Amino acid sequence: MNVKEAIEERRAFRSLDPVEISGDLINDLVKVAQIAPSCMNKQPWNFIFITGREQLIKIFSMLSSGNKWVEKASMIIAVFSKPEYDCIIGERQYYLFDTGLATAFLILRATELGLVAHPIAGFKEDEAKKILEIPEEFRLITLIIIGKHSETINPVLSEAMKLGEKQRPPRKKLEEFTFMNSYNNR
Repeated sequence: MNVKEAIEERRAFRSLDPVEISGDLINDLVKVAQIAPSCMNKQPWNFIFITGREQLIKIFSMLSSGNKWVEKASMIIAVFSKPEYDCIIGERQYYLFDTGLATAFLILRATELGLVAHPIAGFKEDEAKKILEIPEEFRLITLIIIGKHSETINPVLSEAMKLGEKQRPPRKKLEEFTFMNSYNNR
């Protein structure tokens, strides 16, 4: 699979089957994140790979109600950083952008390996940081849910989520987000 194929194949599925999580898999994912670009090569990203059942259950307890499907996850990856770990130029803080790049590399590699790697925002950040012992000064940016795509649609999903399992949700038209030379020229 090439990069374009991985991008096209990647989906945020919510119907998951278990998958074996090995040290080799985690190492593979870490190595692709490691080589992501960052401002002045500061590499501001941090990841916690959560595989222990007790720890996963604790994380499940602080998810938003729409994320009940996450309980089928084989692993959750907590992605965190703080502004001081990356370039700050004026009011521009690069840590979120650069951490996002590393996270995208990791997600695409997981896709290439036949996994679902679904980032979510629906969690209580402060509670999750306590569970994971992440110091207060860090931002817990996202949780990436890892599993294998299941052909059986998870019954806890809403109707809209079930539809998203069957077909890729609609994307914006290119002209809605693409400009040439200035904002006023589409």
